[in-house]
This record gives sequence, C-alpha cells and structure tokens, in this order.
Amino acid sequence: MRFTTLNGLRAWLDRLAREDEYDLIAPRDVDGHVLYRPVGSSDEILFDYERPELSAKDYLLPATEVILRIEQQGKDVALEEVLPDKKQVLFGIRPCDAHGMAVIDALFLEQDPPDLYYRHHRERSVLVGLACPQMWEGCFCASMGGAPDDPTHLDVLLRAVDGGYAVEAVTEKGAALLEGLPLEEREGEPPSVVADAEPVPVAEPAKWRALFEDDLWQRHGERCLSCRICTYVCPTCRCFDVTDRVVDVRPGLTRIERIRVWDACTSTNYRRVAGGHNPRPTKPERLRNRFYCKFCYYPEDFGPLGCVGCGRCIVSCPVDIDITEVLRDVTRA
Repeated sequence: MRFTTLNGLRAWLDRLAREDEYDLIAPRDVDGHVLYRPVGSSDEILFDYERPELSAKDYLLPATEVILRIEQQGKDVALEEVLPDKKQVLFGIRPCDAHGMAVIDALFLEQDPPDLYYRHHRERSVLVGLACPQMWEGCFCASMGGAPDDPTHLDVLLRAVDGGYAVEAVTEKGAALLEGLPLEEREGEPPSVVADAEPVPVAEPAKWRALFEDDLWQRHGERCLSCRICTYVCPTCRCFDVTDRVVDVRPGLTRIERIRVWDACTSTNYRRVAGGHNPRPTKPERLRNRFYCKFCYYPEDFGPLGCVGCGRCIVSCPVDIDITEVLRDVTRA
C-alpha cells in the first residue's frame, strides 16, 4: 500500500491552503460542532472526528447561492452570471457524503440539460475522503450500497493505519492532486471496517406504490414537526427555490440578485400554488412524499436510491422519526 505520515499529510495540506489555486475545505470544530468549513492551515483541521453534523453538499449546492446579478440603469439592463473561479479541495469527506454527491449527479449532471451552476462547482472540486474507522450512531451505509471505507465516489481515499495513512488515488484528478505528498510503499493492506451488523431492508419501488394509502404514514407522520432539519442535514436532498431580491435602489439605478435557496418537501408551504391550494396539506402526506421520493420516485426516474445511510436524520430529528424504522415497517407491510 502507499503510505504517508501525519506530518507529511499536514505539510501537504498546508501547501494546498497557501496556494491561490484552491480553497481548502475540511472538518473543523465550530463552537463544539463538527462542520466542513474553509481552513487556512492544517492546525484547524480535525483528523479524529465522527460524521460532521452537516454534509458537504453545501459546497456543490450551496444553501443560498447568487446565480445572477441584474443591473438596470434607465432603460439599459445588464445581466451577469455568477460563477466562482477558484477550485476547491474538499478534505476529510466521509464516503457517505461522496455517495450523496453521486446521487445528486444523477439528476443535476446526467439529465439534459445539466444544471450549469452545480456542474461548475462539481468540475472545480476534488474530493479527498477519509474512511470511517467504525460505524457511528444511526449509520446504515452498507444497506444503501456504500461502506465506511468505500472509495467509489471519491478522487482520493485515506485510511488511518499505524503511523499515518494509507493513500489510494481513485481518479486521475486525485492522482494529480497528490503530487507533492510524500509517499512510500509499505507491505500489507489497511484493515476493513465491519458495517451494518443488522442490515436495513429496502423494498423495491413497485412495492411502495401499493402502500400509498397505508396507515403507517399517519402513524409516523403525526409526530413530525415540519421543522425540515431532516432535509437540511441530508446529503442527497436537492430541492430548491429561486427568488429575486433587490440589493440596491437609487435614482436611475436598480440592482437585483437572483438567488437559489434550499427548500424542503416537509415544509408546510412547499407545494402551495397560486390561489392557496396545497395538494399536501397534512404532515403525514408530506412525510410520505419524502420517503417515496427517496425510495420510489427517484430510483425509478434517475437510478440511485435517494438515501446513503449516513444516519444524520436519525440523530437530528427532535421527535425520533427513524428512517430505518420506517423502512422496516414498509417491508413488513
């Protein structure tokens, strides 16, 4: 296996942080919360951490993103697309978060036309993953087709071993980024991580349709608070709204920004239309749609399941709605 020491890795990361070509994003301690954030040196990076509380999708599909600037002076109107120039290295990405990006790719990149802004962020990003040393609370990634040390959707995967890290370049983009990282060859292979002691069953999409009117949705949905936290922590949820906001008004001059912002299908007003009609007025109907989107509609339309088993929604839900409990209920039904 190819090996690097922690000191060698830190020196390489410090060099990346200093370069003007890249923004370096990595897990940080932010007031006691583990989050992916920009860093200026390796001293700010957590190397021993669990699953960050939010996924890294914010750096490909930002929670709030300016996509267009509009300036009107008199009768003249100027439009400016907003596309950042710098590349970004996402370091310490857990394999489930990289899997989540691949799920979003199926809609935003593999359909015609692709999403211009998402594609731009995706193309300028390099994913350097760090394998999970164990399963965390709520994790069931293997049941969703992943693994704690799955390299499939990464450019580089690091696995912690005695004295440092085993390094695997998965893509050409990853191999190019590793230039300058001190590497040596060592005997042996890094240990694998045992995943999902109790596999979570997932029914085929066709079987979900027969349960559309089942009372299990009322049972689970009546607990929901419509707080939307399950959507915001999810690495695969991708619904958004687009709105315009006025940022500057002067005599003869108006500046407007068009922004894209995350939305959530569990929100009360998510499906409300002109005139006030809401085709999903109740919490059970909205919760049902969330699960059908992930395990029925999305795989039927685009291929992958809309869940990677990261478990964030389980540990974050204030009323203990457990996605694995729902999946087992669906299978039994």
